[in-house]
Amino acid sequence: MAGKKQFDVGIALDAAMVQFWRAGYADTSLDDLSRTTGLNRSSIYSSFGDKDALYLRCLDHYAARYGNRYDQALSCASEDPLQAVRAFFEVTLQRIADPDVPDGCLIAQTAMAAPALSPTIAARAIEALDLQHARLRTALSGAQLAEGDADGFAVHMTAVNQSLAVMSKARASQEQLRTVVDISMTALSHALRARG
Repeated sequence: MAGKKQFDVGIALDAAMVQFWRAGYADTSLDDLSRTTGLNRSSIYSSFGDKDALYLRCLDHYAARYGNRYDQALSCASEDPLQAVRAFFEVTLQRIADPDVPDGCLIAQTAMAAPALSPTIAARAIEALDLQHARLRTALSGAQLAEGDADGFAVHMTAVNQSLAVMSKARASQEQLRTVVDISMTALSHALRARG
């Protein structure tokens, strides 16, 4: 249409997501979003809604992007649960090492800021964490673990995964992060061997 500015919604959403991820919800202004997306305020509002609505879209975008990678990593869990969980952690470690994205995790960052955010945004972060736990629980449910251990390890692995993101914000080295993963993997390996 003549006179109407065209833009790629996916690119704009990526830019907004990275801005929120880098600075956090509270420290991201509409001017920041306008600058990073290349859209004026009216285009942001007409395309995405208010700041809360855009943040929710960014959370969903982030959760889908990395959720698909987690699902793929865990897809071999029925044959080799150890390899699947290690691949799950590898998704996080690769994201942390990626120089094109900010440190940490948008979901973890949102969960930590939940008391200062709207109930809708806080609930969405909790849903994302619950989904990560459910993914891991499903992946481990077929493993030879003692009763209840699949859920216990899923809770533990979810917590470890989020702690990797927090540690990366504090500039932990890849070696330190991999040590955390290795210790968790050793515990899971021992639990599987004890049942086997």
